[in-house]
Amino acid sequence: MAEASPSIERIPGYCSLCISRCGSIATVQDGRFVALDPDPSHPTGRALCAKGRAAPELVYDPRRLRYPLRRTRPTGDPDPGWERIGWDEALDLVAGRLAAIAAEGGPESVVVSVASPSTSATDDTTTWISRFMNAFGTPNLLGSMELCGWGRFLAPTYTYGAPVPGAFMPDLERAGCILYWGYNPNIARISHATATADALKRGARLIVVDPRKAGAAAKADLWLQVRPGTDAALALGIAGVMIERGWFDREFVRDWTNGPLLVREDDGRLLTEADLDGGGRGGGPARFVAWDAAAGRPVVYNPATGRYAGDPSLLPGTVRVATVAGEVECRSAFEIVAAGCRQYPPDVVASICGVEAAQVVDAARMLWESRPVAYYAWSGVEQHTNATQIARAIGQLYALTGSLDAPGGNVLFTPVPAPNVEGRELLPPGQRARALGVLERPLGPAKWGFVTTDDVYRAILEGTPYRVRGLVGFGANVILAHADSRRGREALAALDFYVHADLFMNPTAELADVVLPVASPFEREALKVGFEGSQDAASFVQLRRKVVDPPGEARSDAEIVFGLATRLGLGDHFWGGDIDAGNRSRLQASGLTLDDLRAHPEGIRVPLETRFRKYADERDGVPVGFSTPTRKVELYSQTLLDHGYPPAPEFEEPRVSPISRPDLAERYPLILTSAKHHLFCETQHRGLPSLRRKAMDPELEIHPAAAEARGIGQGDWVVLETPSGSVRARARFNDSLRPDVVVGQHGWWEPCPEVGAPGYDPYGPDGANLNLVIANDVVDPISGSVPHRAYVAQVRAAGDGGGLGG
Repeated sequence: MAEASPSIERIPGYCSLCISRCGSIATVQDGRFVALDPDPSHPTGRALCAKGRAAPELVYDPRRLRYPLRRTRPTGDPDPGWERIGWDEALDLVAGRLAAIAAEGGPESVVVSVASPSTSATDDTTTWISRFMNAFGTPNLLGSMELCGWGRFLAPTYTYGAPVPGAFMPDLERAGCILYWGYNPNIARISHATATADALKRGARLIVVDPRKAGAAAKADLWLQVRPGTDAALALGIAGVMIERGWFDREFVRDWTNGPLLVREDDGRLLTEADLDGGGRGGGPARFVAWDAAAGRPVVYNPATGRYAGDPSLLPGTVRVATVAGEVECRSAFEIVAAGCRQYPPDVVASICGVEAAQVVDAARMLWESRPVAYYAWSGVEQHTNATQIARAIGQLYALTGSLDAPGGNVLFTPVPAPNVEGRELLPPGQRARALGVLERPLGPAKWGFVTTDDVYRAILEGTPYRVRGLVGFGANVILAHADSRRGREALAALDFYVHADLFMNPTAELADVVLPVASPFEREALKVGFEGSQDAASFVQLRRKVVDPPGEARSDAEIVFGLATRLGLGDHFWGGDIDAGNRSRLQASGLTLDDLRAHPEGIRVPLETRFRKYADERDGVPVGFSTPTRKVELYSQTLLDHGYPPAPEFEEPRVSPISRPDLAERYPLILTSAKHHLFCETQHRGLPSLRRKAMDPELEIHPAAAEARGIGQGDWVVLETPSGSVRARARFNDSLRPDVVVGQHGWWEPCPEVGAPGYDPYGPDGANLNLVIANDVVDPISGSVPHRAYVAQVRAAGDGGGLGG
């Protein structure tokens, strides 16, 4: 008898393992998920990375969590004594403990942690997690914002009033010049990598700023090899050349930035109409003053109307203005910016950053002559003690090109109409002000409800500003993903209650009281209203189908959130626990229904067109402008000044470098930075055999000359030492690095017995946890960002020829 033909089903969807959300086709043969391939018909489906192709291994990994577990022994015991329990018991237990903690210490004493959506599948559920937090009453989200997102989303609000480039995405299809700063799309977002390749084929120019010549940098017209952490000096230097030579969009700067506004030399504040007339003519502190050079007089600017009572100029030099308190010397905000940039001529930039002076000029010329400019920045410029100044300096440089929201620039593509159902209105009044860290850094992530690990650890261990007693974790492997791992272990072990939801047991989950098994993105349905990268992507809506059933009793994060919410008496805010009803609410304004999307699992395009330069639109005769205090792009920020920070971008030497810390330089002469591994998403996937075979051990990239000076050979085990401790890795030579820079990899802990690859102790010197040797004690003063990308180090041969597993 002939064998029956296999039953094969190909299911369209998208891979949500990272921020690229690549369109994909899952192949299921005889009920088993066997392959994931790209879907070229999808707006993000041109290619699929190795992580995505390994999805079947992830789904069927024998180490997957399958059932809810409860700890039966004290935290810290080598054997947690995990006991299998049912879902009802687990959710009742969790809800009861959270309710008790909130009743005694307030809901803010519970923190919610989430793996970064940039490098995990939590994007499927972040809307519901945010809604849960708001309804529960806690403002404390431990979401890695200070490390992954601050420079793209929140720091730019002090310049643009909006996330540039986080939401204003590069229009790569029309760009004349592409600027990637601390960003390698070949690893971080493959849909950008394919779009970049297309742009280069049609003649676009590419500038990459990166300490490593990797990925996109290898194809760049101009690779600027910046010393880690000195990016602000480079941005200021390029901007200085553009201003000096007139290579900037003067009209955009005059009309749409606050460059024309006058700044008092005596106190650094913007000159106001009240300064001129004392408020006698109805003037006030909310109206500002510029200089009309043709008329030789001050003119008032009213943010409420977005208009000047005259013709403003980008005044060079200074001018004396008569005020009610006497004459005051003033400069335009643009002149202050220009003066700051003049401090960094190309030769000074070369001495600080290591970028050749001629390259600084070449970058300025290319940005100007090859406009429009589309740019993107990533965690390479976010994980620094001067991250805010870097973001401000790059944002200022980009403003000079005049490419914002213009074809080929960074564009806010027209989104599919959808209500925000995160439920910010549900958070009780005053709770936002109780976010951890908001007192120390009132303009930092806590202003938006994002808290840093250091603030959480302090609140747990020291009760400052109040004691955090509970933690609800959704996939965040905090111990491995954040700095100061030993203190992290101490803090998590000191919690009254910790529940962790994940696919695998990991070093962070091991500290929990209850562990909940989570379905992978290929085992659950998920709604995505709009993708990223182009107007076509932004117009695309897809309800991703479940490919196969999850193992054991694993459930989706959404099911866990809705289940907890109903048990906590919050069911009215969660559609009675009905996830479909919640998704219908998200689709209300789109004109689509769940039935439509289920009938079209390949996704549906909503007919939308991009509108450019939306800041120039008028409503009732008033230009829309920008969501800043002056309604202009703020090259000069009085908001920052009011809080004691530099109002214009400045270069600050990294706070832990051989230059800023000469006391450490002799013992730790090298600069330690880090980079993502192309085979893994942060701390995940090292247990998958097909991936681990290609990367058996943690590696440290080092220049051959630096290695030779230390008696280190290619592939040798080495000890990487910093003021915070030491770990091990294998040396990998990279002759494109600066000799004083070494590049580490974080996230190593997981074994892969199938290929004979060991695991690594997260807490000891014989392990490979890079974040064990990065401290939280010196951070960015505004954001709390930690120096994962610029620290001091020394490297020596391990001596025994091996690395010890854990």
